[in-house]
Amino acid sequence: MEPIEYLWKDRKRHLGMPLSFTRYRLSEDRLFCETGFLNIKADEVLLYRVRDLELTISLGQRIFGVGTVCVHSSDQSIPHLDLKNVKHPREVKELIHQKVEKAKNDRRLRSMEVMSNAGASHQEALDEMDQFDDEPMD
Repeated sequence: MEPIEYLWKDRKRHLGMPLSFTRYRLSEDRLFCETGFLNIKADEVLLYRVRDLELTISLGQRIFGVGTVCVHSSDQSIPHLDLKNVKHPREVKELIHQKVEKAKNDRRLRSMEVMSNAGASHQEALDEMDQFDDEPMD
């Protein structure tokens, strides 16, 4: 078994210093969060499941040069993962975004947003999409 090659690593920071037992890592296809010292909890999110990224930087975080990257995913066990107080949060968010797009392209996944009436059933939305498939293109 080959070791995982990490593209980015950091720890949750306090007052700008990595003095915690929360570690974040990014590989080519997964985002890892490991917390704890004696009892360790390890979570991971597959990048192709990431739906949205959000960046928040409070005044206190700006002072210490850190921020929080919020990862929203379609993963059932971890629908929301916060990378709290990471250094260079804008660059981290952009790196994750690039890797998410690459993972989705590699798997040939595309998400379609269907605009339909509120309260429409899933089947009605699919029927509406099929309607567009039957129409000739100019």
